[in-house]
Amino acid sequence: MSRLYSRKSGSAVWQIAEPWGERLPFASKLGVPEVVAQVLYNRGIDDFEAARRFLQPSLGDLIGPGDMVGMSAAVGRITRALNEREKIVLYGDYDVDGITGVSLLWRCLKLAGVDADYYVPHRLDEGYGLNVQAIEQLAEKGAKLIITVDCGVTAVEPAARAAELGVDLVITDHHKLESELPAAVSILHPNLPGQDYANHDLCGAGVAFKLAWGLSQQLCGSEKVTSEFREFLITATGLVALGTIADVVPLQGENRILAQFGMKCLADSSDLGIRALIEAAGLTGTALQSSDIGFKLAPRLNAAGRMGHARLAVELFTRSGPARAEEIAAYLENLNQQRRKVQNQIFEEAALQVRQLGMDKEACRGIVLAGENWHGGVIGIVASKIVDTYNKPTVILTAQDERLMGSCRSIPGFDICTALEACAENILSFGGHTMAAGLTVEPAKLEALRAAFIEYAGGKLADLDLTPTLAIDAEVDLRRLDMKTAQTIEKLGPFGSGNPEILLAARNLCLVNPPRKMGRSGDHLQFLVCPAECKGTPQNVFRAVAFGQAKIEKKLIDAASFDLAFTPVINRYNGNSNVELMVTAIQIISG
Repeated sequence: MSRLYSRKSGSAVWQIAEPWGERLPFASKLGVPEVVAQVLYNRGIDDFEAARRFLQPSLGDLIGPGDMVGMSAAVGRITRALNEREKIVLYGDYDVDGITGVSLLWRCLKLAGVDADYYVPHRLDEGYGLNVQAIEQLAEKGAKLIITVDCGVTAVEPAARAAELGVDLVITDHHKLESELPAAVSILHPNLPGQDYANHDLCGAGVAFKLAWGLSQQLCGSEKVTSEFREFLITATGLVALGTIADVVPLQGENRILAQFGMKCLADSSDLGIRALIEAAGLTGTALQSSDIGFKLAPRLNAAGRMGHARLAVELFTRSGPARAEEIAAYLENLNQQRRKVQNQIFEEAALQVRQLGMDKEACRGIVLAGENWHGGVIGIVASKIVDTYNKPTVILTAQDERLMGSCRSIPGFDICTALEACAENILSFGGHTMAAGLTVEPAKLEALRAAFIEYAGGKLADLDLTPTLAIDAEVDLRRLDMKTAQTIEKLGPFGSGNPEILLAARNLCLVNPPRKMGRSGDHLQFLVCPAECKGTPQNVFRAVAFGQAKIEKKLIDAASFDLAFTPVINRYNGNSNVELMVTAIQIISG
């Protein structure tokens, strides 16, 4: 995105996109406000057809399963297993992406007449992905075909062991490929060499959905499936939406389609497990937003893998009856509360360690922490909170089995895996993505790793890199911010990675009345604002809500004027609708 200008406001830099205005001809053709066209342009959409697909997503625009290399072999082997009544095991990851992918494949096989088994490794006891011991255990119990979900693409040794035991593998995954691929009947992966699949950002549940779709076509003997399988595939988008949003893959292209339709299916679902989860999260009867999945539903599912066993979350979506679904949902709620308590305690200890070791100083541009009794299931979340607090790439380690196991989180522009590779002599093993990774370290190497990581970060990150940035879509005149604009902006969701929440800026505003504190502790502000030139008139007045900004109340009252960075939202209450401003940042203009 090109930027018009940058300016510092508090601890953040405001970067406002270059206005294109009338140079975006599709705005008038689509009948959308100019600011909406600007938002689309900021997201790389610069022609009418692309804009139409974005504003009017259709399941018909999904990429067919046959476009994925290996689909025919995978479907053929599963069909043979169904016909010969072989034992099939679905082997998934313990996060939301794996849980939902396993669940939707289980439902597909159930519709085909098979009650397949499933296996989810224990996060702390077994770690991520396929492992040899699990393969041996499943083979001993009669498994002839294992289908992986959200894992397996790097499992060379476990795959070889499966072959020795006469167990076939169909691998579905989306994680980073390594030079050597495991031996398998088929590997379904959006970035597999030798294919040109159009969506490289499909999540694990998305790949599992494509397999379920391809299998449905095979079982129906046609690309057009029966009404029973069609209903299954449409409702399965709800599980895909959970996995897609929770795994923070870009909400563009078919990911956006799956997320948007899937959220509607979740809200309208009659499925016992989904209803129980939604009720436990207090979301019954609401139109789900991506934030509801990211901050309410996903944490409850992830709590199973972090604090207990993720197999329970799969059971919630597969074999649970009414009473069992309520029981599991209540248990997940309890686990999530435990997770919050443990997470908050570890964060306080970690933040204290940051200060004690001087890693909060500007000269230090990386953070490496370690604790004796920090829970391995939540240190990744704590690492994210440390990054949010200090805006520095962070490694957090905890003692486990005479080793240090850790999670890493990064900031934009800093590849955490490349950083770990530069420190490899002090690391036993590591793997992950640009923004997140896991690693194993010998305790004796901790100080050397800390020094090497901080030195590497210091050589790569400049002062500006460590300054949070507000990427603002457009500057607007509040006098032109009407209900139609807000309604069209709503249609740009779901928001998340690759399609961030719309952020606008308005300059030269003033208070209509003094701010009022909100919240139990009075940490938040609400106030009425209008353009300074409209002061004293009833027009163009907006209610604004600024969370966590109560500390600037006096400055706001004394200000000659101020600028706001905000998201426009529609407040619907008691049959009335009004456009309101959810404030992200305030810049005071001195008188």
